[in-house]
Amino acid sequence: MKIARALISVSDKTGLVEFARGLLEQGIEIISTGGTAALLGKNGIANTEISSFTGFPEMMDGRVKTLHPKVHGGLLFVRDNPEHVAQAEANGVLPIDLVVVNLYPFEQTIAKAGTTLEEAIEQIDIGGPSMLRSAAKNYRFVTVVVDPDDYEDVLENMRANDGGTTLKLRERLGIKVFVTTSKYDSSIANYLNQEQEAASSFSLSLPTVGRLRYGENPHQTAALYGHFHEHFQKLHGKDLSYNNILDITAASDLIEEFSEPTVAILKHTNPCGVGSDADLREAWNKAFATDKQAPFGGIIICNRPLTESLARAISEIFSEVIIAPDFEPDARVLLQKKKNLRLMRKLPRPLPTSDEESLLVRSVAGGLLVQSRDELQELNLEDKVVTERKPSKDEFAAMLFAWRVVKHVKSNAIVYASKDRTLGIGAGQMSRIDASRIAIWKAGDAGLSLAGSAVGSDAFFPFADGLIAAAEAGATCAIQPGGSVKDPEVIAAANERRMAMICTGVRHFKH
Repeated sequence: MKIARALISVSDKTGLVEFARGLLEQGIEIISTGGTAALLGKNGIANTEISSFTGFPEMMDGRVKTLHPKVHGGLLFVRDNPEHVAQAEANGVLPIDLVVVNLYPFEQTIAKAGTTLEEAIEQIDIGGPSMLRSAAKNYRFVTVVVDPDDYEDVLENMRANDGGTTLKLRERLGIKVFVTTSKYDSSIANYLNQEQEAASSFSLSLPTVGRLRYGENPHQTAALYGHFHEHFQKLHGKDLSYNNILDITAASDLIEEFSEPTVAILKHTNPCGVGSDADLREAWNKAFATDKQAPFGGIIICNRPLTESLARAISEIFSEVIIAPDFEPDARVLLQKKKNLRLMRKLPRPLPTSDEESLLVRSVAGGLLVQSRDELQELNLEDKVVTERKPSKDEFAAMLFAWRVVKHVKSNAIVYASKDRTLGIGAGQMSRIDASRIAIWKAGDAGLSLAGSAVGSDAFFPFADGLIAAAEAGATCAIQPGGSVKDPEVIAAANERRMAMICTGVRHFKH
């Protein structure tokens, strides 16, 4: 059927003027609302305001304008149902064949710092989702457009079909509506749950990126959902695996702790070594020296464009993925000779457009665990020294380095570090003293001295033995959350050994 009448009401006016002109060229009558009508009129595009069409004024600050039988009747009546047609004619309901609506920017509003609950509520769209759902329900007869990216497809389809659209296109666009409104409602519900502390429900709707060859192991199925492509761009290599994606995410989270030029090596989401230096090649040397065995088949990430010099060093070992904000041309040519190596460009971190993107979600028996990300920044460590001896400038730097890294090591976690590199890492142990023993053994195996090092612990030392072991290994300072009933004993042990210690008051468990 040829489209005769369109209703346009959009917040995002990208491409709107050109699209509306395309509709006018095909003789379509345009009905519009508020700011949309003003923009079209300013650009010489004839349109009828919604209040003139319905005979009912906009009211209550625009909250009520499209919630009218002439709008929803025009969208919902079944064109080949004689009773519907007769009722429409009897009540002066004209068919609306095309609806172009996008929603109030709720997600963009709540992403802004300082947004109040009242401001967020005003961005909850009512009329928009109602029109979209009415049109999408009746997609056999009505074309509905929720995304400006579809404007050109609709115009081309109309030109090819004598001013109408195909059922296949209408069906695709109708499905897109329900995906969009579902995600929109989820964002509102999740935000209000958080604001009101009601926590009545949680829902999540993400687009499918694609199925993966398999999951964590070959007998498991897997798929990727969401917006991973907005964070990373694959430049070279095989398709990413489930494990690659987990490792890339862990590597990205770790490297964002550092503003100075830094290289990190990870394996199974755990750091193997981290080094900082103005010369990236030297940063690599520091990171690699921590553990020269574990990086085989690992993930390498840096926070500066990857140089040819660093590429030559990296190419000496087998890696699964290398990540950088960019690659120098010669470095990329060199690394692309390895067909099994994935090269990933880390894109600037986009601002979250919805509450879901700032959450961590994990499946458990019968449901989900949902929490905010561990993004707390620890400041003013000088005020948190609990020992008689204050740390030196270099010790402060070493403790901060250890603290940045230990946050990303699986618990129980211990990291020994100097001011610009890791020296020993103990991860995922059932007791903290065992994590410390492994870190000490790793450092010894790598031929690295822990004399004068800082030790970082993701959670408190439950007994003094962990701190004593660190002191005997050569550590002169420690950083830990504190909070144990044994804190006085741990502090006393540090004082007896002339160690400096900071208790941050912040724990960084990572399960």
